[in-house]
Amino acid sequence: MFTIREAVLLSCLIRNLRLSESLRKNQLWNGIISITLLEGKNVSGGSMTEMFVQLKLGDQRYKSKTLCKSANPQWREQFDFHYFSDRMGILDIEVWEKDSKKHEERLGTCKVDIAALPVKQANCLELPLESCLGTILMLVTLTPCTGVSVSDLCVCPLADPSERKQIAQRYCLQNSLKDMKDIGLLQVKVLKAVDLLAADFSGKSDPFCLLELGNDRLQTHTVYKNLNPEWNKVFTFPIKDIHDVLEVTVFDEDGDKPPDFLGKVAIPLLSIRDGQTNCYVLKNKDLEQAFKGVIYLEMDLIYNPVKASIRTFTPREKRFVEDNRKLSKKILSRDVDRVKKITMAIWNTTQLLKSCFQWESTLKSSIAFMVFLVTVWNFELYMIPLALLLLFIYNFISPVKGKVSSIQDSQESTYIDEEEDEEDKREKIIYSISTREDCCPGRKSSYSLIESEKKGLIERIYMVQDIVSTVQNILEEIASFGERIKNTFNWTVPFLSFLACLILVIATITLYFIPLRYIILIWGINKFTKKLRNPYTIDNNELLDFLSRVPSDVQKVQYAELKPCSNQSPLRKKRSIP
Repeated sequence: MFTIREAVLLSCLIRNLRLSESLRKNQLWNGIISITLLEGKNVSGGSMTEMFVQLKLGDQRYKSKTLCKSANPQWREQFDFHYFSDRMGILDIEVWEKDSKKHEERLGTCKVDIAALPVKQANCLELPLESCLGTILMLVTLTPCTGVSVSDLCVCPLADPSERKQIAQRYCLQNSLKDMKDIGLLQVKVLKAVDLLAADFSGKSDPFCLLELGNDRLQTHTVYKNLNPEWNKVFTFPIKDIHDVLEVTVFDEDGDKPPDFLGKVAIPLLSIRDGQTNCYVLKNKDLEQAFKGVIYLEMDLIYNPVKASIRTFTPREKRFVEDNRKLSKKILSRDVDRVKKITMAIWNTTQLLKSCFQWESTLKSSIAFMVFLVTVWNFELYMIPLALLLLFIYNFISPVKGKVSSIQDSQESTYIDEEEDEEDKREKIIYSISTREDCCPGRKSSYSLIESEKKGLIERIYMVQDIVSTVQNILEEIASFGERIKNTFNWTVPFLSFLACLILVIATITLYFIPLRYIILIWGINKFTKKLRNPYTIDNNELLDFLSRVPSDVQKVQYAELKPCSNQSPLRKKRSIP
């Protein structure tokens, strides 16, 4: 006979198993819907100057790039949705227009029943818009998906030698030109977490793990009333880009409320150590500082290097639409410093050249003058990629030390409280302005006299925020671009640097043996006939696509693995009391 306590524990165990099985079934997708948004035809209506398209499938949502309004807009973008065969597969397409003041208005809509389309076939659809004139042209392909699973440790897919051998054969070099989108397979064992933050008043938490790889999301079950949970679950993900980053976030389940954050780690796929159980220190939401607790993971990665290399020169997968990032004083200040560093490097180089021309140092100017004469006299075009290749070799032999200064980390951390204070003040100002009338109903008539001024002030506040946010994004793009070029030459990601060296070797040999006019002729013919050969092709810039895979200095900090220490202090610094 069971005691009352044993019976309660058994009941809780059975309930957790049922919930875990239900959760497993609800989150596994069995197909990928690839949508290529091509163009609009004869789209008319509305009076605003710009337009974009929103695509929705359940809770998955994408937003296209914004174009200047025209009757035949050309988007040419690709989006991938997860398809669940046991749910309604109705794709909602909405065409929106907006103006420079961020006012948006829906122009027209259309729907697609995904379940009615044939599988493994590119379906070219021309969809008439409701509520306005015009049509939307797109390609829709439904492809069955394999490789995604959730299981217990006892049925680990790669633990079976025969199954592991079969998967390895699937991604061997002999199959490099088969199914180019299927690059590899990632297996993640989520074992346990230790010493998590207590999120409940009882001094406990109800933790669960969310794993994200690009747009793919899977999660564990919840372990209730525990700061040292053991999940012992195995997740497998199909790899679509070897340069993706696995994000593992621990949350505290809070009933109907949004879950509380308990910590996070980001692990680039190329940094995974196969088959080793690793202890990762949890970080804060920005992945810049240590939080409380550690998590134990074991990962295995099998992929085809040829497919991964080819995928590097194609556009990255677009992310689902999420909330816009708030204006941040910390991020803005950090981006200004990053752009300043790049500007100073360019300025110092310019000053060095100027000093050579001014003969400030006789020895330096003499050497520079001789190098200039010899280089110009013997210059051939193939020497440009050869010089870049030599720079890679030099950095490989004597790598640049000091990946990201710890001073930068300390500077970033000092802004946390200031940023929160500023955001709180800003929200309070807007809130007080917008609710003053409700707080004093007796004086409603007097406040109605300044209604227009109040609305104007709110609009000006938001307009300034939009402008500063735009400046912040531009600064971040400039800084990231410069840092990615530097990190490519610094061998920050050996896979990418080796790939760049391989391309430079090919370019050097090509330019040495083939006249430049033939190379330009081949390039021009390819560009001019690309759309004739494939009317639905998507244009891209291979160099920018390559650089988008190289981490910036900020991302290097976020991806850096922290060493566990006994005196972790995850909490924010206490605000000083005035």
